[in-house]
This record gives sequence, structure tokens and C-alpha cells, in this order.
Amino acid sequence: MTLEEAQQSVDTWIKEVGVRYFSELTNLAILTEEVGEVARIIARRYGDQSFKKSDEEVDLGAEMADVLFVLIALANQTGVNLTEAFAKGMEKRTSRDKDRHQNNPKLR
Repeated sequence: MTLEEAQQSVDTWIKEVGVRYFSELTNLAILTEEVGEVARIIARRYGDQSFKKSDEEVDLGAEMADVLFVLIALANQTGVNLTEAFAKGMEKRTSRDKDRHQNNPKLR
């Protein structure tokens, strides 16, 4: 699925199943909540925190997909074309960081 297809899929789902978009501010709060859920899993799985019984079976991929869904919803409602925005971001990183990471001794 392309980013364009994902944006269309989210838009269709929201209009047909979700009735309407939540406000941008509400979606920002939901996005923050979803990112926090991803952070909780990573902190326990790859960091120093131990799992709570309720966290042991949580699917990291599903939580990341929740983040993506809300981010796409925000892009849709604010008129952001994620395909174009992502391409521009990759170009920016490539030109800005062309030598930066290659010359970083911390990454060797």
C-alpha cells in the first residue's frame, strides 16, 4: 500500500465507519497517547523497565499501526500529502546528513 492509498483508506474508513474526523486537537491528543503506548512497549522490551502482566502480550506492530492511522488522519484533515512530504523529508535528510553520520565516530 502506498502512502497515497493509505491516506485514501483512512479517509474512507473515517467517513464510513467513524462518521467524521475528530478535531485536529483531539487527534493530536490521541496521537500523543498512541506514541506513549509505543514508548511503553519499547521501554520494557528494549530498555530497563520490566513488563507489567498487562503489557506482556501487547503487539508493538499493532501499536505502531495505531500511530500511523492517527498521523494519516491528521495529514488528511490538514491537507498534507504524505507522499510529497516524505519525499521532501528524505531529500532534506540526504543532503543535510550526507557526510554527518559517515563521519561520526560514535556510529562506528
